[in-house]
Amino acid sequence: MLSRIRNATTARHTRVEMPSSRLKVEIARILEGEGYIQGFKVIEAQPGESPQAHLRVFLKYGPRGERVITGLERVSRPGRRVYFGRDDVPEVLAGLGTSILTTSRGVMTGRDAVKTGVGGEVLCNVW
Repeated sequence: MLSRIRNATTARHTRVEMPSSRLKVEIARILEGEGYIQGFKVIEAQPGESPQAHLRVFLKYGPRGERVITGLERVSRPGRRVYFGRDDVPEVLAGLGTSILTTSRGVMTGRDAVKTGVGGEVLCNVW
């Protein structure tokens, strides 16, 4: 998902489509809430087509066409999981970016995790 969004913003596409999952929908919800994307839409599977639903993400650009998402990096990978406690959640670009965590209370931003007082696995950083 992250690579598709990164590649689509570099190529200045207006939208990008990918197979859907609950985690991807939650990440898209956070990106929309933080203002990185215009919106997203879950397209249900049609009979006779692919058995899986698709997630369509509408990308956002500035008034002169500048990218809103300038950087997107995956932190935790299958080979190296990265966890932080509630006191150790890092800031991205001194607060200008957003980290997305999966916690025991669901997927949330790093700021929300600090407010809630929970830690978790850092999925990605966006700036």
